[in-house]
Amino acid sequence: MILRDTLKNILIASDHAGWNLKNHLIHSLNQLPWQDLGTHSSSESVDYPDITDDLCQKLNPNDAGVLICGSGQGVAIRANRYHHIRAALCWSEEVVRLARAHNNANVICFGGRLMDFSLCEKMVLTFLDSPFEGGRHLRRVNKLLSINKR
Repeated sequence: MILRDTLKNILIASDHAGWNLKNHLIHSLNQLPWQDLGTHSSSESVDYPDITDDLCQKLNPNDAGVLICGSGQGVAIRANRYHHIRAALCWSEEVVRLARAHNNANVICFGGRLMDFSLCEKMVLTFLDSPFEGGRHLRRVNKLLSINKR
């Protein structure tokens, strides 16, 4: 299913290192239903686990999420600790398409210090318009939801 077809909100959050990219996306893609969860300043240090927790706890099934920190790694690691989150660290449109098609990603993560802002705009739109393929990929996504008992 294409995210845009069922989308209610796009939750977006960043730490101080991702603040510029977060604001750029909200303003350049202003037709999208953004819900800005902060941070609201680039000058005050914010811990990325805190902003990630806020977004993950508020993300509903008909929402999508965008998380941004300096590298994107920290928010992706933290987000994937939540059972209902499938966060993908993205750096190209092809990675975004595969994250949706094969992993049914519902959150994308960007490195605010590393990414071209116009590319991130394209990646957000690709994220919203790329379908999950289901089939054999559904079996694999379901395994992500299970606890490994070793």
